[in-house]
Amino acid sequence: MASKKKIAPRQLSGQAKKETGYDAKDIYVLEGLDPVRKRPGMYIGSTGVDGLHHLVWEVVDNAIDEAMAGHAKNISVSFLPGHKVRVADDGRGIPVDIHKQTNKSALETVMTTLHAGGKFGGDSYKISGGLHGVGVSVVNALSKDLKVEVCRGGFMYVQEYKRGKATAKVKKTGKCEGSGTAVTFEPDLDIFSDKEKGGEMPPFEWKTILSRLRQQAYLVKGIKISVSDEREEEDRLHSHYTFYFEGGIRSYVSYLNRDMDIQHQNIFYVSKEASDMFVEVGLQYTDDLQAREMSFANNICTPEGGMHLTGFRTALTRSLNDYARKNNFIKEKDSNFTGDDVREGLTCVVSVKLKEPQFEGQTKAKLGNTEARTITESVFGEGFAYFLEENPGDAKAIIEKVMLALRARKAAKAAKDSVLRKGVLEGMTLPGKLADCQVSDPAESELFVVEGDSAGGSAKQGRDRRFQAILPLRGKIMNVERARFDKMLGASGVKDLIIALGTAIASEFDISKLRYHRIIIATDADVDGKHIRTLLLTLFYRYFKPIIENGYLYIAQPPLYKIQSGKTIEYAYDDEEKDKIVSAILKEKKDKKTSRGKTEESSEKEEDKTKGIVIQRYKGLGEMNPGQLWETTMDPEKRVLMQVNINDAEEANRTFDILMGKEVAPRKLFIQTHAKTVEVLDA
Repeated sequence: MASKKKIAPRQLSGQAKKETGYDAKDIYVLEGLDPVRKRPGMYIGSTGVDGLHHLVWEVVDNAIDEAMAGHAKNISVSFLPGHKVRVADDGRGIPVDIHKQTNKSALETVMTTLHAGGKFGGDSYKISGGLHGVGVSVVNALSKDLKVEVCRGGFMYVQEYKRGKATAKVKKTGKCEGSGTAVTFEPDLDIFSDKEKGGEMPPFEWKTILSRLRQQAYLVKGIKISVSDEREEEDRLHSHYTFYFEGGIRSYVSYLNRDMDIQHQNIFYVSKEASDMFVEVGLQYTDDLQAREMSFANNICTPEGGMHLTGFRTALTRSLNDYARKNNFIKEKDSNFTGDDVREGLTCVVSVKLKEPQFEGQTKAKLGNTEARTITESVFGEGFAYFLEENPGDAKAIIEKVMLALRARKAAKAAKDSVLRKGVLEGMTLPGKLADCQVSDPAESELFVVEGDSAGGSAKQGRDRRFQAILPLRGKIMNVERARFDKMLGASGVKDLIIALGTAIASEFDISKLRYHRIIIATDADVDGKHIRTLLLTLFYRYFKPIIENGYLYIAQPPLYKIQSGKTIEYAYDDEEKDKIVSAILKEKKDKKTSRGKTEESSEKEEDKTKGIVIQRYKGLGEMNPGQLWETTMDPEKRVLMQVNINDAEEANRTFDILMGKEVAPRKLFIQTHAKTVEVLDA
């Protein structure tokens, strides 16, 4: 529950108050890069690990822009000791001559001035991702130290900065071969310190770095990106990677489908420039129920899609309907394929490069250029129609996949009407097993989804019925990763949960109707319990993702141990906490003995030391009585909850496919790879 705090009453307008001056002297002007240091979140989103990564992306994006402009072939990213990062490219090198407006070197102007760069006019960059022009200067402002080395015209130029301010003018240090730019920076601890970890800076996440750089290498065909980890931390299994994909997006589609059972062999690919826009699309169907659609504009991922993705979807639906009718797969009396039909099992990458992209929102999550829709629709539609005619075997496999989706959709409609329109949508009573709460405000309500009737009984007796609802599940719910929609809706556990949530599902889903803003999965700590938890997470990820995205889904963390010494009872949530509690009890006993003048014998045996301490290992929630379950797992003042979030949707999607899909080999490899990190459970 939300913590309470006292709020001072507002001063009444009639009360006397001290007059304060407000004139020109009270207006503050932040010069140079001072605004960035004052409000870093406005420029990089946060000062946590995401903001730290954002610094890397800004510098790398400049190098990528050089590659997209045709001037760079190699980019290297190195993570050095002391949180330093070095990004180097073999592009043209930042200009170093005097800039007429600032009367400073162009290099210093770019590094110390917001909205300064070569991407606001002229022909230096026809395409770029960093259109806001604040990228590298923001990195400079938020770095303790930054050094730029430019090889240009046969000479090496160097300038260094501290917290965004140049320490000296640009220096010519000697001769060099080729051309390029290298930026080495160390993020400022004053900006990125983690207060919860004693003021330390959060580490760069190696997996996140690799994923982003690999993706960029796919999107710029023929570019080589090398990344090395030279930090001093221990237990790093991988220290150097080089990404180079001659196949570009076609290779990316193959990579995304690496663990999937593909529906047809040939990957469709088209690339074409039209009306000053370059369009690339690659796709392949898999024997899956979910779609994977990746869209990009100027190499920037657009997770919310936009006009380019809309154009692609329109052309895909039209092309497959035209081909199916032309070749008598569907008759005139039959209904057409819908967008959902043609996207089932689809893996596609849609990438456009244009001169003036219009992104919606600060995070550039959606492309707004209307011309991107018509051009993408035209380029893809023409290319895909040709592909279907020239590859009849692939076309037949795709149409058969879509036909199966169409039939399943029709079958699911009846099932969905039965569950939803006769259920929540028409006021049917809530599931009989649901013990609902008294309050009706979703913000105050929470639903415990509990494994088994035994634990459900304890939870119902131990709960605070004012705001806590309990829904027991009997056995394991259906694996929705392997089941079609109509079969899933017929499963009792799934149906009960849908009705209890109140949001409906699929096209009728409405997050505003969610009845609880804390949905807590509470399962046993054994293998079966974790399997049930995974099944539930799969259901929420596939069909209720907005619930996760809004931060409404949690996992209960019941204790593993009950530790009793005399009348004192404590609970431990892991082995480390158990050992600390036992050590504290032993120390207290020893101190009491010492205070009474008694000393422990040096020959005391190990098992004698824990005499009088009873340690119980919980194997299931049903072993706890209502009072214990409330105290350890349900009491908002004492419980521990793990909030579920989606940091990397692509990786989460793949993990669910591996763990819950029908392919055995990828799951076996996953288990073998992570076996050593799995928690060992008692039998």
